[in-house]
This record gives sequence, C-alpha cells and structure tokens, in this order.
Amino acid sequence: MNRPLIVIFTAICLDAVGIGLIFPILPRLLQEVTHSADIAFYIGIMTALYAAMQFVFAPVLGALSDSIGRRPVLLISLAGAAVNYVIMAFAPSLSLLFAGRAIAGLTSANMSVASAYITDISPADQRARRFGLFNAMFGAGFIIGPVLGGLLGDYWLRLPFIAAAVLNAANLLLALFVLPESRAPSRRTINIAALNPLAPFKRLVSMKALLPIVLVYFVFSAAGESYGTCWALWGFDAFGWNGVSIGLSLGAFGICQTVCQAFLPGPATRLLGERWSVLTGIAAACLALVVMAFANQGWMIFAIMPVFTLVGIGNPAFQALATSRVAPDRQGELQGLLASTISLASIIAPLGFSSLYFLTRENWPGGIWLSVIALYAVAVPLVLMSTANSRLEQTAGT
Repeated sequence: MNRPLIVIFTAICLDAVGIGLIFPILPRLLQEVTHSADIAFYIGIMTALYAAMQFVFAPVLGALSDSIGRRPVLLISLAGAAVNYVIMAFAPSLSLLFAGRAIAGLTSANMSVASAYITDISPADQRARRFGLFNAMFGAGFIIGPVLGGLLGDYWLRLPFIAAAVLNAANLLLALFVLPESRAPSRRTINIAALNPLAPFKRLVSMKALLPIVLVYFVFSAAGESYGTCWALWGFDAFGWNGVSIGLSLGAFGICQTVCQAFLPGPATRLLGERWSVLTGIAAACLALVVMAFANQGWMIFAIMPVFTLVGIGNPAFQALATSRVAPDRQGELQGLLASTISLASIIAPLGFSSLYFLTRENWPGGIWLSVIALYAVAVPLVLMSTANSRLEQTAGT
C-alpha cells in the first residue's frame, strides 16, 4: 500500500475513534461540568450537534477541496481536530464542550474529501477494494474508540481527549511531510447552491416511488442513533458499569456488527430474499431489545450481542433493493439522497431519544429500548410496501 493511502486510511480511522471514544465518558463528563445528574438531554444535544456539523460541512469541504486542492483541506481538518481535542480536554464549562464537539463534527466532515482523494489516486479497477478498506478502517476506529475511551477515562476523565489530540497531531505531521496533492486545484468559483444539504430531498419530487425506501432508511438510521445516545447512561444506571465495561460492551457490539455485515448479508439474501432478510434483521433486533429492556445482569447484554447484530443483514439487502428501483444513470443521485437521509436522522433522533430517556431513567432505564422497538415496528409496513414490487423503475418520473 502506498504512503498517501496509509495517511488517508489513518485519518478515517481517527475520525471514527473520535466519534466513539466520547461515548463511555460523556455522562460523567457532563455531570462534572454541569454538577447535575440530569444530563440525558445534554447528551442528545451534543450528539445531534456533531451530526449537524457533518451534515452542513461535508458538501462545503468537498467543494472546497475541488477548488483549492485535497491536501490543504485535509491538513486544516486534521489540525482542527487536534486543537478541538485539546479544548475538550480542558474545557471547564458546558458551552466550551459544545463548541469542541461542534468543531469535531466539522473536522470529521473531511471524510468526503478523503473519499475524493482515494478516487483521484485509484485506477477504476482498484476503487472498490480501496473503498472496502475505507469502510473497514472506519469500522475498526469505531471499535477502538469506545474501548480506548473507557480504559483511559477510568484513569482520568479527560485523558481520552489528550490521546485523541496526540494521535491527530501525529497524523497531521505524517500528512504534512508524506501526503502529496492528488489533483491540480481548479480554482473555480464554488457553486453556493450545490452546498445546500437539503437539496437532495427536493429530488424526491421526481422519485416518488422511492419515498417508502427513504423513510425506511430514516427509521433504521434513527434507531441506530439510540445506542450512541443512551447506551452509556443505561449501562451505568442499569448495571453500574464503569467506563471500561461500557467501552468493552460498545467494542463487542462493533465487532459483532462488523463480522455480521462482512459475512452474512450475501448468504442471507440468497437464502431468504431481500424482503425477508430485512424483516429477519428487524425481528432479531427487537428480540434483543426486549432482553435489554428487562435485563438485570450485565452479562445478559454480552450474551445477546450476536443476535442483536443480526439487524446488520437487513441494511445491505435493503440498499441493494433501493439500487434496483432506480435507473443506472440516477444511482449517484440515489446515494446522495440516502446519505442525506442518514445525516438528517443523526441530527433529529438523538434529541428524541435523550428526551425519552430523561423521562424513563429514574423508574426504568431499560424502557428506552421499547421505544426503539416501536420505531422498528413503524418500519415493517414501510418495508412491505417498498418490497411489494421489485421492478426496476426506469422512467425519469419514478
């Protein structure tokens, strides 16, 4: 593997580490700065703020990299990430923590630039493999992040941020001396209209048959946000988990999810078909969520983890179904729409789940998982509706 790819993949891994390392320590960190135990809503705000900054700035950084080059945008984002983690390591107030998390979301929007860099330097016949490695590095970072955050956070609550700052600073130096520019800057004027993150949703007007599919994507993405928002709070409230236990549980979830998505979707789709693969994934997730809602011992969560992550067989099957509904010349448009849908869910859902957890926390912390089951239940008729007709829709108006 050439050196530029090593730098890019390291940056992607560190982005995912930054997302995940805060989960095990966020409840205690917010309690420290707010001097209050009622911090569920603050967690929702921080999670939504991170996603909102990604949603807004991903197209901005991507367009900026077209104009001035990939390398300067990547260097600025890596420097910003390192500075942000230093801010969060020593932030004495809630407002500074929010500011730091906003900067983290902005700098992690560099994934669109990293994707463009890989496209620039990869021959067409190698892009699929390299984008597979791209996803694998993100998955690895998301596994490492919670475990690292839990382990270091039990020594000192701010230590995970120091570690993240050092790692990003090291990657910045590596990029500064090793990473070449991948394309000549165009120096063209950026189209402001193209930077509107809500623009993809306007295209649903001409793609009405995709509406149920987009809604299912929204529901799945929103349900997934419940874990990042509530898992650490629930683990502490229900089982008295410390940072290490929370980090290990999230890491175990990430490993099972990665293995599931790597090996099971293909065989499941061949055996069950797309519709039943999606429904089987939903059923497995709901079964596991019922156990989580009523569990009174922490080991039960680790025992149910393999069943829980079977939800991963449904998402690739549904994505394949979505691509079969759109003509070849509109696939890019479809992927942009689905990416925007996921981002929008990442903004809205954390606020909803954190508010619900605030209401149920004192009497029944596990009750939050029943709300996720309810969300999956909403998805079932939408899945049935969107899989009722497998015909490829070739006309421009569908």
